[in-house]
Amino acid sequence: MDEKEFDYLNVIPLVDVMLVLLTIVLTTSTFIATGGIKVDLPKAAASEETAPLRPRTIVVDKEGRVWVDSVETPLAELETALAEADRATPLIVRADKDISLQRFVDVYEAIKRLGFTTLSLQTEQQPQP
Repeated sequence: MDEKEFDYLNVIPLVDVMLVLLTIVLTTSTFIATGGIKVDLPKAAASEETAPLRPRTIVVDKEGRVWVDSVETPLAELETALAEADRATPLIVRADKDISLQRFVDVYEAIKRLGFTTLSLQTEQQPQP
């Protein structure tokens, strides 16, 4: 028996399958991009644009001094320095690892008395052995 060599490869079924897959992808991506529920939104003459809130940084150095956005602020005036800020403003506390726990708690309580909702403590990643 003689074996015949392939003279050509029929790629038409492959092209058909690829076109069907392309149609499915395009149809579903259009549906996802536009959303499934059509809503006609109401119109307003003026809109309030809110800029993203810039985080404020509070630093407590090794000597226990408090800095608000690079300005040294006594602990007694910390609430005054933050009083005009929006309560949704994120606050980042950078405290030296050698300060007393009481100093950190005093800063934390002053921030909480003002009603700030987002407070983060910045740390460094410990090196892996």
